[in-house]
Amino acid sequence: MPRLYKLIVHVPSSHADAVRMAIGDAGGGKCGNYSHCSFTTSGVGRYKANDIATPHIGAAGEHNETQEECIEVSHISEDILTDVVAAMESIHPYEETAYQVFEMVNVKNLKEKS
Repeated sequence: MPRLYKLIVHVPSSHADAVRMAIGDAGGGKCGNYSHCSFTTSGVGRYKANDIATPHIGAAGEHNETQEECIEVSHISEDILTDVVAAMESIHPYEETAYQVFEMVNVKNLKEKS
């Protein structure tokens, strides 16, 4: 059975739909007969860009905050993971993209090995 991964990324709310679409178009979030599956929570991102940064929102040297969405996409197979991350990064507006990747564990497989 192929390894599966979960991608979590924070993105300004204004760009969330485009990021979700890019991830789905690259094959992320495919589960059985469904594609483009994701889960989103909303929150506030906070940061202070240094003097040489060019932040998408706010100004360098200042404390900034913006409405963001945390997009979670599961069931990304190992063979497309780098393509999915590249698609997400290509459309994401931030200079530094904050994301995490976790390997998923199928509990049924664990029971079979015991």
